[in-house]
Amino acid sequence: MTRKRYQGEFNNKERSKEKLICAVGKVLTSKGYTGLTATNIAKEAGLSRRLITIYFNSVDELIETYIRNKDYWTSISGNAGVPVKEAKIGDLKKVVENLLHNQLDYFYNSAEMQKIILWEISKKTDILYEISNEREQMASKIFELIDRDLEDRTVDFRAVSALLVAGIYYLVLHAKSTDTLFCEIDINRPEGMERIKNAINLILEKVYHN
Repeated sequence: MTRKRYQGEFNNKERSKEKLICAVGKVLTSKGYTGLTATNIAKEAGLSRRLITIYFNSVDELIETYIRNKDYWTSISGNAGVPVKEAKIGDLKKVVENLLHNQLDYFYNSAEMQKIILWEISKKTDILYEISNEREQMASKIFELIDRDLEDRTVDFRAVSALLVAGIYYLVLHAKSTDTLFCEIDINRPEGMERIKNAINLILEKVYHN
């Protein structure tokens, strides 16, 4: 008979922290951001409310930890920086294509992230303000490198990127909330999603060959 291995206080703490972080997402999805109270989160996690302040100092810090883990741009900040920095001149277009395609897939498949973005545009909070600033800081580093690629062109790549990212958010939120077509495209169907990705590629191609 195999003896059960003692996990220890550290592992118990880490498991409890993970349960609390996951509980934030479940409460956000089922009750919205107004339901993110210590009582609701602890109940969803099946743990004592006291553990929130012990492990995260406050509910706000717990929520911030959750959002940082879920947000596409902040969660991939380290991984995204590597291909961008290592890309040769002219290769960044493909890197940006991949980043935008992955963002579209991630946002479409993450009900929790959809709730976060809806929360972000409907109510100003210190937590979401900080996350938004972090996204901007990451984007600035990418833009600096893309400027190198486009130094002989007059295109405003930051404005193009703003429209592409905002378009991704809106198209997904529209498709998930109304289940109707947008410009006669249904991104709930694979062919509709592919059309949007092809359009992203086309726009970036035009930008790079303007």
